[in-house]
Amino acid sequence: MIEAIFWDNDGVLVDTEHLYFEATRQVLSSVDIELTEIDYRDLFLVRGTGAWHLAEARGIGSARIDALKSARNALYATLLAEAPRLIPGVRETLHALHGRFAMGIVTSSRRDHFEVIHRDTGILQYFDFVITADDCPRTKPCPDPYERAIERSGRSADVCIAIEDSARGLEAAIAARLRCVIIPSRLTTPQRFNGALAVLTSVIDVPVFLRDLRASANPQVLKS
Repeated sequence: MIEAIFWDNDGVLVDTEHLYFEATRQVLSSVDIELTEIDYRDLFLVRGTGAWHLAEARGIGSARIDALKSARNALYATLLAEAPRLIPGVRETLHALHGRFAMGIVTSSRRDHFEVIHRDTGILQYFDFVITADDCPRTKPCPDPYERAIERSGRSADVCIAIEDSARGLEAAIAARLRCVIIPSRLTTPQRFNGALAVLTSVIDVPVFLRDLRASANPQVLKS
């Protein structure tokens, strides 16, 4: 029986991952480093290492890299502020699940970026808590954010479920002993999701999936 749902943010609730790629790509190009979309998928969405080691390999010092990080973060915030990025169907899905499950957001985004993203989405009312990169010394694919979410929910891992869009997020969830449902985004569709409980095509499929999961665990529950 599922009692709590932990939602990834970027790529699951909001369409922002391509903006992070673009901000990183532009800043790295200023020091003659080309970051392709394929590179981004591997370094950020699979390995979770980021790309600053590419600058280190070029002999760029730590002070300059810190400046590049600041420039990327500022550009990303600017891109985020341009328009709402809520994925279609998210609001309706959260409304359908609200009150039936405890729900939290578990994201590798910084708190300041998260606040810019959700300044006008209006969906934070549906969540009991938010875990950002500022709350954990290690982010995905490490299990720390999801372990923190399990603690915040007040429940055991076996009655919680994570919803992710990337192999990195899936790895973090499994390491925290969570079952994980994947909803691939455009950037993560080519990835393999070994160990996922299910791979869905859209966020609007989540309520029906959870209903069917409950029914399969308890044959006496009638499907409506």
